Amino acid sequence: MSNGPAIVPRWRPLAAARPAMSPEWWRWVASRDSLTARLTEAGYPRRFRVRLLDQRLGRPRRDEAQALGLSPTRLAWLREVALHLDDRTWVVARSVAPLNRLRGQRLDRLGERSLGSWLFRQPDLERGPIEVSADPAPFRAAPGPWGRRSVFRHGRFAVLVQEFFLEAMMDDLALPPR
Repeated sequence: MSNGPAIVPRWRPLAAARPAMSPEWWRWVASRDSLTARLTEAGYPRRFRVRLLDQRLGRPRRDEAQALGLSPTRLAWLREVALHLDDRTWVVARSVAPLNRLRGQRLDRLGERSLGSWLFRQPDLERGPIEVSADPAPFRAAPGPWGRRSVFRHGRFAVLVQEFFLEAMMDDLALPPR
């Protein structure tokens, strides 16, 4: 659930952020594979889990609608989660999917399972370009060094996935600050 008006992240192409990003962060932010799988592997033996923060129908923010080619007045499926290793939140994520592209996907039944675990099982999955931001997550008071987003497509289905890496992850993995 959003905490009132928030500053909209300034998104830019991944390549434009390369000079400002350490090689350690680049490996996380620029990866095109499953973040769920990477977090599970990096955090071992800690337990990976997803905590559902909010899931509802609502209007996307203007920048989200634009990324999906959707009118900002149209309703979309909105989902916000926190990705934890044991009890530490490493990533907060927000997904936005146009309602007219959800037919039969049953994403409302994901509960506390990761969207990525479903997405990366789709054989025809296509991931659009990654954009990055050095701004905090606009939907949670969660400071961190980097955010990234991209649109995933599977047949007619499309979803914008935004992931914000948090300071706890940086501390636990001894990653350099931005």
